[in-house]
Amino acid sequence: MKLSVIISTYNSEEWLSKVLIGFCRQTANDFEIVIADDGSTPKTKEVIDLFRGKFLYPIIHVWQEDNGFQKCKILNKAILKTTSEYLLFTDGDCIPREDFVNQHIKFAEKGYFLSGGYFKLPMETSKFISDEDIRVQNCFSTSWLIKNGVKKSFKLTKLTHNKYFAIFMNWITPTKKTFNGHNTSCFKSDLIAVNGFNEDMQYGGLDREIGERLFNYGVLSKQIRYQAICLHLDHKRGYANAEIWKSNNAIRVFNKKNNIIKIKNGIVKC
Repeated sequence: MKLSVIISTYNSEEWLSKVLIGFCRQTANDFEIVIADDGSTPKTKEVIDLFRGKFLYPIIHVWQEDNGFQKCKILNKAILKTTSEYLLFTDGDCIPREDFVNQHIKFAEKGYFLSGGYFKLPMETSKFISDEDIRVQNCFSTSWLIKNGVKKSFKLTKLTHNKYFAIFMNWITPTKKTFNGHNTSCFKSDLIAVNGFNEDMQYGGLDREIGERLFNYGVLSKQIRYQAICLHLDHKRGYANAEIWKSNNAIRVFNKKNNIIKIKNGIVKC
């Protein structure tokens, strides 16, 4: 297979179902799905079971007991369960456009990770999107979105299908080429080299931190913000905490300042 798609989730069955429909709709099919489940109830497994047999390869469901926000831990477990050498990371609240996987395959290159984008939806639109809207790709039409609760803005250009405009926008965008948990791909060997995600970190910048260690390792990044796009469904963030953000930021500052590549509390516990 060309790659493994790692989808993180936690007790968000309705959104996960929409996301999996999006992956059923991909123009590419040579990929596997690995669900990184941070302690969801059996309802999530029920959703996953509904989609078994709809992909070329079996869905791999990696689950751990609910013990607070442990996304880094479940992502590391999911990485070890993948069976391809190239990994695409996204979240269970991000519906991929039909060319999402294909764009990551197209631009994959040794020595780089790919930094993709998303278009954030309001709750009204998130709830309104039906399974059929995803199958026929209505929800990626700017006119459809405007009719269904999205305000007109320049950000809608993220949904462009014009490859030349996308290349131009990737070139001029001030947004940095960061490792984004909702839309990033990279080689598994590079993640293993930096010892995966930092399990000392909770919510807030955990994806950026692993990207910074990849930079320290010598991996560069490519911007595909306007070429690989997904719709970010709205949701509450009850796990956000100012003290945790402060602690996470301190870890990032230390690792950048000291050119840290491999952390102790990662895939391998050093």
